[in-house]
Amino acid sequence: MENEGEIAADYLEELLDIADLDGDLDMDVEGDRAAVSIVGADLAQLVGGKGEVLDALQELTRLAVYRETGERSRLMLDVSGYRAEQRERLVRLATEKIGEVQSSGESVSLDPMTSFERKVVHDAVAAAGLTSESEGAEPRRYVVILPA
Repeated sequence: MENEGEIAADYLEELLDIADLDGDLDMDVEGDRAAVSIVGADLAQLVGGKGEVLDALQELTRLAVYRETGERSRLMLDVSGYRAEQRERLVRLATEKIGEVQSSGESVSLDPMTSFERKVVHDAVAAAGLTSESEGAEPRRYVVILPA
């Protein structure tokens, strides 16, 4: 995991230099995956409107790690705390919808989400002792929270 983080950090440092952006890199391991965060003053262009640029940058970084290691990477990239804030928002949403399922006894469907967003919701649902499943096809795939 640390090797993945170092390869990713080297790749991202080069990218920041090419783009003439100032940013500091923090590396960590979260569960079973490397996590790299870019923090700095004005990095909104690395996130994009709804995180599209961040998603693309994450995939490019994973490809750079794959090129060096020959193994598929599950590295998570964050820029200026965007994913951390998104995770908090999704946990709050999941908690609210879990309450609805528990009080009504009926399943609740959420709006379409990215795979990252669905994973956060699935984890929150599992932590609450309920089950959930993803339905639909990309890019309209969504989570359904099921009653106990």
